[in-house]
Amino acid sequence: MNGWLLAAAATLGGGLAVTLWGVATGPLGRRVVAQNLATAVACPGLLLLSQAYERPAYVDVALVLALLGPVGTLVFARLLAGELAAHPPRLWGPTWATAALGTAVVLALCVVTAPGRATLKLLVVGALLVGGNVVATRALTGGIRGVRGG
Repeated sequence: MNGWLLAAAATLGGGLAVTLWGVATGPLGRRVVAQNLATAVACPGLLLLSQAYERPAYVDVALVLALLGPVGTLVFARLLAGELAAHPPRLWGPTWATAALGTAVVLALCVVTAPGRATLKLLVVGALLVGGNVVATRALTGGIRGVRGG
């Protein structure tokens, strides 16, 4: 077992345990936050697994997940807007924690990856991951100013 595999196991194990706890307990707001957290944790985990197993195809899966994960959260935010408006979730702490995790993983992988197309793909995944989670969090906590009365 190498260090990348150990880091992936810690990221996926810890993050998905918190996600399962959030989905299984608590109000609707916590469950939607847990769904958003699942994609924010799985993406860095896939990037770490890509480096551990030396499989560049896992980066493509992480790219798709970083793109579609926040979109799914935005769909839930739109469909559940009435219920979430009554008690909007407070989730800036988890958002910044997962953004820091994603940034740290992407930067670590950029350091060990040779400059080129692979590094650019990692940076795109990182930008989508952090940006998508910030936008999804903003949508869950009350919307964006100027859009639907946010």
